[in-house]
Amino acid sequence: MNYLLVEQLSKSYGEKELFSEITFGIDQGAKVALIARNGAGKSSLLNIICGKELPDSGAVTFRRDIRWAYLPQNPEMNEDQTIFDILFHAENEFMRTIRDYEYSLNLIKHDDSPEAHRMLENSTSKMELIGGWDYDVRIKEILGRFKIADLDQKIGELSGGQRKKVSLAKALIEETDLLILDEPTNHLDIEMIEWLEDYLTRQNLSLLIVTHDRYFLDHVCDEILELDNNRIYRYKGNYSYFIGKKAEREAIELTETEKAKSLYRTELEWMRRMPQARGTKAKARVDNFYEIQEKANKRVEKDTGPLQVKMTRIGGKILELNNIHKAFGENKVVDNFSYIFKKGEKAGIVGRNGSGKTTLLNMITGSLHPDMGKITTGQTIVFGYYSQEGFQPKEDKRVIDIAKDIAEEMPLGKGRISASAFLSHFNFPHTLQYNYFSSLSGGEKRRLFLLMQLLKNPNFLILDEPTNDLDIHTLNLLEDFLINFEGCLLVVSHDRYFMDKIVDHVFVFGSEGKIKDYYGNYTDYYKLKLAEEARLARQKSPVTPPKAIASIQENKPRKPSYKEKTEFEALDGQIQSLEARKKEILDKMNSGACGPDELEKLSRNYQETESALEEKTNRWLELSELFE
Repeated sequence: MNYLLVEQLSKSYGEKELFSEITFGIDQGAKVALIARNGAGKSSLLNIICGKELPDSGAVTFRRDIRWAYLPQNPEMNEDQTIFDILFHAENEFMRTIRDYEYSLNLIKHDDSPEAHRMLENSTSKMELIGGWDYDVRIKEILGRFKIADLDQKIGELSGGQRKKVSLAKALIEETDLLILDEPTNHLDIEMIEWLEDYLTRQNLSLLIVTHDRYFLDHVCDEILELDNNRIYRYKGNYSYFIGKKAEREAIELTETEKAKSLYRTELEWMRRMPQARGTKAKARVDNFYEIQEKANKRVEKDTGPLQVKMTRIGGKILELNNIHKAFGENKVVDNFSYIFKKGEKAGIVGRNGSGKTTLLNMITGSLHPDMGKITTGQTIVFGYYSQEGFQPKEDKRVIDIAKDIAEEMPLGKGRISASAFLSHFNFPHTLQYNYFSSLSGGEKRRLFLLMQLLKNPNFLILDEPTNDLDIHTLNLLEDFLINFEGCLLVVSHDRYFMDKIVDHVFVFGSEGKIKDYYGNYTDYYKLKLAEEARLARQKSPVTPPKAIASIQENKPRKPSYKEKTEFEALDGQIQSLEARKKEILDKMNSGACGPDELEKLSRNYQETESALEEKTNRWLELSELFE
């Protein structure tokens, strides 16, 4: 069943053509990723699909009865509205009922009138009728994961990252069949991204998503749409499948282009002779000539290989951190951390948002001082620090002039490369280099700031979330550059693919400012983390007896044991008791005699009872098979 159909869509801005007569569809249950370089038109295409922009030609058709939601890359929200207003604005039955319930629950805290109690009683009854309690739990899970607690907070008080989380939470909360997401993982820490992956994989919905997170693409998406050279290419598989098939496609296109160039020279000579006879045969050959000309003139991207930069000399002493402490009030962010950096090492930093990662970087670079301890930097060390704050020039200059103010040229292993050629290598074409800084997009400004740090030719690079707003092609170029970088590297990133490819070990920020050092890349650390969590879980729960395991593995019918008979008989009574408890809680919630605090407590009890009932029922069904 087709949920979305895009037919013969074209869009240009002035002389720049983004895409021409592209056609594709999104089927029910499909999880589709849209991949393209920065500036190729991904966000414009999503905006056209969602009706925020008009195409030059073509049509977009949604299936009439489906519900869909859109998360833009930079959400626009009314700054005077509260988080509650934004989250519960959707006009579907579930959201209206839950909005009324949450509103009446909040109202009764300030108004103990009979009318307020009647509103709460009515909204509670409606919640029961539509099965809204499960939906309410889902909302609380999403808000809890994104750490959205104060629903009365004004949008104007939120940072850009917090606004993106609120918008993403809104998109996930709404009851939709098709979800359209533009860079949903920006501003999320790794733990949140992994939860989002699992959540979207579990949900029975269709997805159209733009993201540069390659592990996310691998784990969530089963189809890739690539927007390249104004056309759409479709790949039925995840990101790993796409990489192989894209290479095959480009190799075939290169061969066809080379053949067309050879044939073009022959046909061009024929055209120049201007044959007088213009019969059917000659006319067909003329028409064919223009097709060959188009193929021969097709631009083909060639891999220029990684840049081998000649790094500034680095001495014996690099960077030493000795028992450093840092706290903000009662909040400890770094507690008694020591480390000595060695030549050429590449370290990653991971941890939850707000755990202190950027604070550590600021202490290393001297913009912040530790409360205790000492940081010693070697005399030969030249830092290049890409911070999340970005860069604002004192005066508006052209991109090329900003780059040349840092370095006219950059030394390579063999020869040198000009600032202009360096910018071109990282997808700043010559036309863009002569634009003024003020005319750049937010993503282009951050990318320029990153390249400015590389142009300084440092021997110790510190990168704080460098992958935000980079397309996959530029990410690959940056990874190649850093792999060949001979100095030290310290990088904070939520891009797990990037971390796996670059770093030798990771510093993990835990609670109370504790930092642990794990040797290996992010995936190595993640496996250790899962193994540790499994070990702790085994300690908390009883171990399954070996005989029971063997019985399960053999998968042969057997007679129930005495213990299983006793458990099976007891389950009937337990299930009846839980069902009665569930009904009792619902009756209290519907009575209208409960205060807001008691209602919240009853809501939690309801969910706990529901979970226990489901667990007991599943166990009863499992044991009942032994008595057949």
